[in-house]
Amino acid sequence: MTTYYVSPNGNDNVDGQSPGSAWRTLARADQAVLQPGDQLLLEGGGRFPGTLSFGSTDAGSAANPVVIGSYGTGRATILASGTAGITIYNTAGMEIRDLVLVGSFASYSSQGGLNIYSDLPGNQKLDHLVITNVDASGFKNGIQIGGGNGSTGFRNVTVDACELHANREAGLITYGPAFNAAAPAYPHESVTVTNTEAHHNAGDPKNNTRNTGSGIILGAVDGGAVRYSSAHDNGYASGPTATEGPEGIWAYDSTGLVIEHNVSYFNRTGGKADGGGFGLDINVSESVLQYNLSFGNDGPGYLIYTSQTNNAHTGNTVRFNVSSNDARKPQVSWYAGISLGGRLSNLQVYQNTVVLTANGTAGAPALGLGTGLLSASVRNTILVTDGARLVRSSTAYPASTVQLQGNDYFTTAGTWAVTWGTTAYGSLNSWRTATGQERVGTTATGLNVAPDLLGGDAPFITDPDVVWEIIPESSSPLVGQALDLQSLFGIDPGPHDYFGTALGSSVAVGAAQPQP
Repeated sequence: MTTYYVSPNGNDNVDGQSPGSAWRTLARADQAVLQPGDQLLLEGGGRFPGTLSFGSTDAGSAANPVVIGSYGTGRATILASGTAGITIYNTAGMEIRDLVLVGSFASYSSQGGLNIYSDLPGNQKLDHLVITNVDASGFKNGIQIGGGNGSTGFRNVTVDACELHANREAGLITYGPAFNAAAPAYPHESVTVTNTEAHHNAGDPKNNTRNTGSGIILGAVDGGAVRYSSAHDNGYASGPTATEGPEGIWAYDSTGLVIEHNVSYFNRTGGKADGGGFGLDINVSESVLQYNLSFGNDGPGYLIYTSQTNNAHTGNTVRFNVSSNDARKPQVSWYAGISLGGRLSNLQVYQNTVVLTANGTAGAPALGLGTGLLSASVRNTILVTDGARLVRSSTAYPASTVQLQGNDYFTTAGTWAVTWGTTAYGSLNSWRTATGQERVGTTATGLNVAPDLLGGDAPFITDPDVVWEIIPESSSPLVGQALDLQSLFGIDPGPHDYFGTALGSSVAVGAAQPQP
């Protein structure tokens, strides 16, 4: 096992095997063939023009990975001009640590800061990639991990403690070939993103054909997670006429994901689509959005949507999340705090808290239901507005298709209103009687009461540190009013609420329980 060193004060004509005999350039370092356990270290604080590339002759293993990182004090910086900062092609068993990757304008247009890709034949999964404490800016994507041949890709991928900012299209993206719903195949397995911040990834104002400007995107993944991460201030320069837009943290073409304990805020869209906090998009199945906070986004806090005509979007859960004053952009005001649309089946939405206040004259509903839903339920959720419709459903769904049960519908001003298809209802009882919603068997459910939260009935969250404002007072009329999901519907709600408070026998409606 050999350690190679690179320093701005080095010499490319020496062996590179000690700080005193370090190489000088990345071009010289790129000539090294790295074996399991080898390390290539750049001097901390140094700035290195160029790029590093690793291919099939450079390979480590989970037990003895190849390590690319820094030595000495601080992190080294790679200055890429029209190239990726680091490319890993058809190999793995590598760990990238403690580096800053900075791209030029040419890199911003077309390159990944850390570009990882495989197109090997035979549907191979290359094992072990760890990316830790990497700062990537000035690229098309900060980190991009792709598969380009069937289900060939990567397994056991960890991204931790990275800052991905000022990139054009996304902070982080994983992707693969076009999804086939008849024979689902996922290039990447066991992908985990933790403690990572994606911010000010602007979007491409000249690209009006697809979404640009997101924070963290998981695509083509079987089994993965995004935890304790944040996405904010992304998407503000995305295409003004694009029919799809960016989101803070979202997934597509994936299964078995858990997106939890994250915060997504102040994300924008340059057009009239998306710009929200979190999303489960096309072809996502058996995945969970839980314990997340979304606030101040242009679009919905939580968008669960598919534009596809297949049945691949199924079995997902949205629970114990908070949306505060999302759907802020008037041009996308048809969105809501929670928005559901398309051919979604077996979708369970429960124990969330949504509080929306109007942005000027534009007020979005707390819950929006689009066309095409196959089977979905929304239960035990707080829905609050300051005068806008509480629920807007573009279709008058029968209770056999969509069930709203055990929710609290409260407006702090104006007239109570729910729109169900083409009909507007002015009271909970009239809506229940006409549609069969808010009923379990013959028992009437649902509430129209002030939630009595610690921050008032409609707290306006502008900082993650004040999310405690959505906790109900111990005297709140919502305490003990949640439907028993396990006994009534066979749903296991999990052990605790948004804040980690254990769920007892008397559960409150919403994402939070009163504090002991």
